[in-house]
Formats: sequence, C-alpha cells, structure tokens
Amino acid sequence: MSLEQEEEAQPGRLLGGSDAGAYFVEPNVRFWINERQSFIQRFLKWTEESIENLRQLLCTNEDASRSALEDQRIQEAWKRSLSTVHPDSSNLIPNLFRPAAFLPFMVPAVFFSMMPPKGIASMILPKVYLYAYLTAFSIINGNRSYTCHPLERSFLGVAAFASSSFIGLIPNFIQMRFSLNTFFMKRIVPAAVHGQVSGMNVFTSRSLETTKGIAVMDKEGHVLGHSKIAGQKAIRETTVSRGVLLGTSALIPEVFTVFFKRTPFSRTNAGSLWIWKLACTVASMGLMLPISFSLFPQVGRIQCSQLEEDIQSLTEETELFYHRGL
Repeated sequence: MSLEQEEEAQPGRLLGGSDAGAYFVEPNVRFWINERQSFIQRFLKWTEESIENLRQLLCTNEDASRSALEDQRIQEAWKRSLSTVHPDSSNLIPNLFRPAAFLPFMVPAVFFSMMPPKGIASMILPKVYLYAYLTAFSIINGNRSYTCHPLERSFLGVAAFASSSFIGLIPNFIQMRFSLNTFFMKRIVPAAVHGQVSGMNVFTSRSLETTKGIAVMDKEGHVLGHSKIAGQKAIRETTVSRGVLLGTSALIPEVFTVFFKRTPFSRTNAGSLWIWKLACTVASMGLMLPISFSLFPQVGRIQCSQLEEDIQSLTEETELFYHRGL
C-alpha cells in the first residue's frame, strides 16, 4: 500500500494532495461521538451478533449515524462495522478476538479453571488457556492510536500472560499444600483472585497507553494530540470492566452450586452437578458480558482541563474524546 493510501487509512490524519487540511474520520469513532447512548442502549448493542463487514456504505454516507433509525441498510452496516473493525487502525479484528467470540472461548476456560484441581496438569492448563486468550484479546482490542515497536507489545503480552497465570494459580497451590476445604477458600477466594488477576492482566498488557499516551479528539473526530492521562483513564475503566466480568462469572456458578448440592435431584444424579455448574457459567457470563462491555462508553469523554497543558492550548472545547478499547 502506498504512503498516500496509508495516510488515508489512518483516522484523524491529514489527507495529502489537493485535499490538504481535510481529515478522514474513522466511521466508528464518528458514530460513538455523535451517539450519546445510555447504559441500556450500549447494553443492547453488545448483544447483537457479530457479522461480516459492510464499510463502504458508511464511508460514503457522512450522515450515516443520523440516518440509522430510518435506513435499515445503514443500521445493519453499523452493527457489522462496530463489531468487526478496530476504530484506531480501521483494520478488521481477527475473528477469534471479536466481541462475539469472547463468550464461547471464555466459558470453558472459566469453567475448568474453577474446577477442583485433581493434578498439576488439570490445574495449570485451564489457567494457561484462560490468560493466554485474555491477554491476546486485551492487546488486539486495546487502543492502537500510539506508535510502538511490535516487540514492545509482544514483551508486555508475555509479561501479562506469565504474571497472570502464576498469580492465578496461587489459590490452587495453597489448597493442595494445606488441604483447605472450607467454602471460603475453595470458592470465594479463587473467584475473587480470578477477577483481580483478570483486571491486572488488562493493566499490564495495555500499560504502553499510560507511557506513550493515546489520541484525544474533538467532537468532529480530529486528533489533537496524545495524552497519558487519557490513557490512564481508558485502562482504569477497562480494568474495572474486565474484573467485574470475570470475577462475577466465576463466583455466581460457585454460589448456586452450593444450593444445588442440597437438592434431592443432585444426590441421586451425581453427574448433574457438573452440567448444572456449566449451565450456570454460560448463563452468568452470557449476562455479564454485555454488561461489562457497555459499563463504560467505547469512546469516552474527558474534560480538557484534566489533560496535559500542550493539548489544552490547541483547543477551546471543554470536552474531548478518546477510544477506550475493550
């Protein structure tokens, strides 16, 4: 791809030639800025199926966001675009790491990681799978508006994966070493650690956003600069979102399983306990996933007065925007 084509593909960058001074604004960013959605509206959006990309209609229709409720084609195109295209790079998100793929990939990881350990392999492998996928998902869906060497992201990814896997295994090692079989140590502590480590995984894998800064935009989507303060806010929000998602999804099945064990049905059907626990994991994560993804807006707002002085001097607007990531 030529240099001019690369420049046109970057959101918020100046176009060359006779169009100097004009900006190409990524359609996903323009949509989130224009649509001041409530929690319920964001919740409903993340329950939509992720389907193949239809971008041409949005790129050629400047009023697409305002026409979404009237034009069914545009409405369908927004669903596809928002679930398949990265707002910072305009590149397609790999199928395995799109929001719709999170549930089917994470349910077995959460289910098996919360099972009582029966050996080293059964204890380690689910955690390795869980945090490997979680790390890749966080990096791919994180903010990509800053520039860095690919080795930097790779190093952070390995560090996030290794540290998360090790810390996540600590409750299991404690149980095996000291034979602690209380409900608190077997159920509550692992679920709490699960949520904490998942949040830590986001913070570690995306920590470059706090050192290099992420793009902040005006209401038209024009990039004014890169802010470390906005990067810290984006990571903090995503960390809370991920911790709530994984911690709650791990805790709910454990609590309901305790009550299920006391029913006559579970006493006469031993295998039903694991089926029940799997069903609870699917249901809890299926509920918490759209809640987590919609807990904070995809394009967040931050007061200009809270940002670095060099960015404040570039605009008179009181509120600026940044892409939070997932």
